[in-house]
Amino acid sequence: MYGDLMVFAGTANTELAVAVANHLQVQLGGRDVKRFPNSNTFVRLHQSVRGKDVFLIQPTSAPVNENLMELLIFIDTLRRDSAGRVTAVVPYYGYGRTDKKDQPRVPITARLVADLIAVAGADRFVTLDLHAKQIQGFFSIPSDEIPALGLFIEHFKAHPIPNAVVLAPDIGALRRARNFAERLDLPLAVIEKRRSPDGKRTEVFNLIGDVAGKNVIIVDDEIDTAGTLTRAAGFVKQEGALDIVACATHPVLSEDAADTLRESVLREVVVCDTVHIPKEKSGRCGDKLKVIPVAALLADVIQRIHEGRSVGELFDE
Repeated sequence: MYGDLMVFAGTANTELAVAVANHLQVQLGGRDVKRFPNSNTFVRLHQSVRGKDVFLIQPTSAPVNENLMELLIFIDTLRRDSAGRVTAVVPYYGYGRTDKKDQPRVPITARLVADLIAVAGADRFVTLDLHAKQIQGFFSIPSDEIPALGLFIEHFKAHPIPNAVVLAPDIGALRRARNFAERLDLPLAVIEKRRSPDGKRTEVFNLIGDVAGKNVIIVDDEIDTAGTLTRAAGFVKQEGALDIVACATHPVLSEDAADTLRESVLREVVVCDTVHIPKEKSGRCGDKLKVIPVAALLADVIQRIHEGRSVGELFDE
């Protein structure tokens, strides 16, 4: 049995960590996180964690390399202070898209990051909605991938969309979209993307399913530049879709993604707060962005891990 539960926050999404701690009715552990003029990261704890059951909340979102290195240094700090157990809670897993060798002479960085987290001293790993399921198998330590599907199901049950069809914006999102459609008892459609035979056009869209005269819910795991999402929305609009909304767990919103979403045909984009969205960026999305909090879900998972209870029971039908 481990000692008392303690929660620490990195700097990547402090607001989420505060909300999780509030749900758990614990105080966040005190710490200093500094970056020296030479860009080195330094972490110091304000109190001892000896023997404690420590949960460190730090998504590896942009700037990915800084936040990842902070995560590793923070884990090492906790381990060197003799924490009883260290669980890395990484709501968004950066480098998750580099999960396989899809061309010659390239890395599998998702595996490398998993190794780094374990070597730094984490005893357990928790995340939400990995880009690819096989990443969970990259970890040599116990890992829990928490699905945000239930949060989206609750949202769309509370705000039902009539005459709806669920759309996977590409083949990679098909499993996620299918599970979503099954839970809401809705039909499913998918966009297939291919390079044109002459090689002159980058993509050719083929629609599998029917969207004409229907409202569409696009389902994906993350929104990066928003290119895939908005192109898919524009395409099904041309195919006769009516109202179009989207949901995705991780609002990465790189480059001009906020402006791209605002100018798109999408009426609403529902995301989780796994990644911190600056007010300036959310404002550029106009009134389209709807954020669902994940703090209560993460707090429940953390409490179950601390008490040695099943995490999977949370998601059993």
